[in-house]
Amino acid sequence: MALIGRLVVIAFAFLAACFLAGLIVVTAILFPEFSDLGNGPIDQGAFEVIIGFGFIFVSGFALIPALLIALITEAFSIRSMLAYAIGGGVVGAACYLGLVPFDPETFRFEGIVRRHLEILTGAGIVGGLAYWLIAGRNAGRWREPSPPLPPPPPLPSGSPR
Repeated sequence: MALIGRLVVIAFAFLAACFLAGLIVVTAILFPEFSDLGNGPIDQGAFEVIIGFGFIFVSGFALIPALLIALITEAFSIRSMLAYAIGGGVVGAACYLGLVPFDPETFRFEGIVRRHLEILTGAGIVGGLAYWLIAGRNAGRWREPSPPLPPPPPLPSGSPR
């Protein structure tokens, strides 16, 4: 029963981390457009749709690598905040590099935009920290036996046993 509850917590933490990372990606990539004062006010409905697409993009590309990181941390009961930040950064960088063409003859990625790589890596780090706040702090704890109950307090003197 504890495993089913843990899986629900992991799924919720993944969705929350993906939403936060998607928000960061959309905001950081569109920031040059936001800073142009000549455009006028931003349509709130369009911004919400773009954030939704950012969430779908991040969660779709990060699902398998993030599940791999979650499986490793649950299996080895890794609860370090630094491990989740590094894992999130690796997942973010892997998601970006998965979209960039790779030349196998020269072993180089062709057309890397450094700013986009930094944005996705940073969003992965923030997503990893969000995951740690929700689920990572208790990784592997569902396997530990519950502590024994303390003995009941002694009966007062003169009471029937």
